[in-house]
Amino acid sequence: MATRDAPQLIGALDIGSSKVSALVCTLDEEGRPRVLGTGQRQSRGVKRGFVTDMEATEVAVREAVEQAERMSGQTIDDVWASYGAGGLSSDLATVEVEIGGHQVEPSDVEELLHSGRQAVDRPGQVVLHANPALYTIDDIEGVRSPIGMHASRLGVDIHVIAADEAPLRNVDLTIRQAHLGVHAIVASPVAAALACLSPEERDLGVALIELGAEVTNVSLHAGGMLVGLRSIPLGAKDITDDIAAAFGVRRRDAERIKCFHGSAMTSPRDNHEVVEALPIGSEDGAEPLRISRAQLMTVIRQRVERTTAEVENALKDMGFVKPVGGQVVLTGGGADLKNIADYMQGVLGRAVRVGRPRAITGLPDAHSGPAFASLVGLAMLASSGQGGDIRDLALPTRKAGPQAGGLFGRFMSAIRGRA
Repeated sequence: MATRDAPQLIGALDIGSSKVSALVCTLDEEGRPRVLGTGQRQSRGVKRGFVTDMEATEVAVREAVEQAERMSGQTIDDVWASYGAGGLSSDLATVEVEIGGHQVEPSDVEELLHSGRQAVDRPGQVVLHANPALYTIDDIEGVRSPIGMHASRLGVDIHVIAADEAPLRNVDLTIRQAHLGVHAIVASPVAAALACLSPEERDLGVALIELGAEVTNVSLHAGGMLVGLRSIPLGAKDITDDIAAAFGVRRRDAERIKCFHGSAMTSPRDNHEVVEALPIGSEDGAEPLRISRAQLMTVIRQRVERTTAEVENALKDMGFVKPVGGQVVLTGGGADLKNIADYMQGVLGRAVRVGRPRAITGLPDAHSGPAFASLVGLAMLASSGQGGDIRDLALPTRKAGPQAGGLFGRFMSAIRGRA
């Protein structure tokens, strides 16, 4: 992702499996984003985060952006877009140079970053982010700023987030066919983390779970950046489909039932409460179905249990286990399910909270929930001018081999080692 001066006008676009949403922002006197307009349309051409109908997705993108432009009275030329489909990967490339034992100078760091420029390449993938993480002096890890220290060898860990090339190109092409430029494509967990997590959480170590419509992204953050990532092809829309299939009702009625009557936790009152809905294919005035809340909860819990089990496995695979693991934050539209944080806290055995995007000036209440975390994070990222991408700091000179595995544990050990 290129480092550029923050524009005076910012367009943010989140293409999800259930909705396409857009923001038009400007910067206030202190350089913070101020929302001028918002737009949203139902997503019809996206499945599990992948574009499956380019024409339908293009129409949704164009209409969402045009709605935000009309509200703002402004026209945007390009957007910062999020990407959260499966195929995202996160790993670490390690580069080291000999400096001969003298004090580290800025030119040494520059040479190191030049050496690491090609180490971020991933065959068959497009690199979205390549950020210098922890520096190493000889065998000492976890150095934030090595300048001025004596060392024989200077190294750096470069954190790389990449995406499979073909689906990413489809997103890029869809946006461009909607007559918009693409300023940057940002990994959705990076944007959501910026919106929902405090700087201290991101530094000490936290797991962020984005419960999207059809994809759940599980990401680990430590040392101020994303250090681990898994995608699960399950989401909140699967609960809706389960309800529709189990009781023979339309999807829109199943979604309404889930939102207004659903919960991740059961209660003694469930056997005494009844929900009504029309069966599929019924005519106006037909007798509605009477569904007990206990029956509804059985269907919801089966899907929630499966998703939580997948999340737990992903966390274990990435090393987010006690006593190293810490808090879990839920975001995405699925985090709106009643009592979902309480349920996951009981299963995962750690503190769990719902992460809502930080308030930015002018953000409507309708866009302040966890479903809009990535969208708000894009606006915050664009306005902050955050860069540090190694591809912008150096030109290619030589290639070094990547190093993967145990990223979270390595970051936490380095962080605790320097405390």
